[in-house]
Amino acid sequence: MSKKSKKAQGAQSAAGGTPATVALTAAGVPFTVHTYTHDPAAASYGEEAAEALGVAPEQVFKTLLADVDGALTVAVVPVSGSLDLKALAAAVGGKRAAMADPAAAERSTGYVRGGISPLGQRKRLRTVVDASAEGRPTVCVSAGRRGLEVELAPADLVALTGAVVAAIGRG
Repeated sequence: MSKKSKKAQGAQSAAGGTPATVALTAAGVPFTVHTYTHDPAAASYGEEAAEALGVAPEQVFKTLLADVDGALTVAVVPVSGSLDLKALAAAVGGKRAAMADPAAAERSTGYVRGGISPLGQRKRLRTVVDASAEGRPTVCVSAGRRGLEVELAPADLVALTGAVVAAIGRG
């Protein structure tokens, strides 16, 4: 698979970016965009991204949506593990959590499954970033479409999404 990376220099046009990259540019946050050729037959979008970019799966984070007590909630966890729904519910003061309906996730965020970014969503949702992100200089998350990742500092991800940081990932 081919990959390309480019350092964003803050002058990215709204027409050329995704809502995620436009939000990063508008906030003045340093980030790097990575592109790769997405394989529609890939079993895991996140693991595909890690392999294509040549980075550890623990550095690439997937964006999942869950329904916590009737409210959509964004969970950002490493692609190398899974989401602990009980821990997610507890992190936002909820009792019950279940994975959200994919169609509801797409409608709410404005992104398609496999390309949902925690940044630049249509509607700002409660967000929880797994605590493992804090120990990394940078993390990669979807930039808003399959085959496009954005690399940024975890503190910037947390600040831009208004996220809570909690141990919500497993293994």
